[in-house]
Amino acid sequence: MVKKILSMLFLLVVIAFLYMPIVMIIIFSFSNRTDFTFANGFNFDAYISIFTDKNSGALLQAFKNTILIAVISSVVSTVLGTSAAIGINRLGKRMKRIVNNVNQLPVINSEVVMAVSLMVFFVTFKFPEGYLRLILGHIAFSTPYVVLNVMPKLVQMDNNVYEAALDLGATPVRALTSVVLPIISPGIVSGFLLAFTLSMDDFIITQINKGATTGIDTLSTYIYSDARIKGLSPYWFAVFSIIFVVVLAVVLFINLRKKSKGSQTGGIIA
Repeated sequence: MVKKILSMLFLLVVIAFLYMPIVMIIIFSFSNRTDFTFANGFNFDAYISIFTDKNSGALLQAFKNTILIAVISSVVSTVLGTSAAIGINRLGKRMKRIVNNVNQLPVINSEVVMAVSLMVFFVTFKFPEGYLRLILGHIAFSTPYVVLNVMPKLVQMDNNVYEAALDLGATPVRALTSVVLPIISPGIVSGFLLAFTLSMDDFIITQINKGATTGIDTLSTYIYSDARIKGLSPYWFAVFSIIFVVVLAVVLFINLRKKSKGSQTGGIIA
């Protein structure tokens, strides 16, 4: 009994340590102040100032840039990562282990090293500054994570299912799209969401490769430049709160949908 209580207390402490800062940001987003007080009372001024502040145009443009780069790079990363994972899964045991280890190098490597390496690559081969460099950089950074999400589903899949589809007359492309992809779709969705999140969250690769004269900013680089000059404005607390709530809602929706599908499948089997 004591052991169970201590385990619960430890879990609560860990959860509080992880999420209390986020909860505080959400709470103080309704104060429209940066000194963490409610001297102005409870209000929605910080949320309103997202659209009415003199910097609203730059903020919304940074948000559009973030979404544009994240969507394009995550879609391409998902296609490349899924294709690569399927190809790796068909390799022999030794070669598969080697390729998997190579794929993990960008994951365990320092992001600063990768950002500078990409900059050297872009400058050497004269890639134009701007969106092209940023999108390619985010694709290179995110694709290994997609591979790592898709591979476990391929390992769990019975390869005889694919062979059976071929025996029943399906072409390799039809067997891939109608049999393999639906089976590994949870891994594909997870890989896409992770790639999208990594792209939205990235700062170092974007900051180093966006180019000094392009004027392109994402949320992360705009926050940095804004905070460096005059400190965080109150509306940033509202922005952070909105991002967290949206991400939380998406995660809950996906998990509840998976649970609902699992219950329906279980009911049919029963």
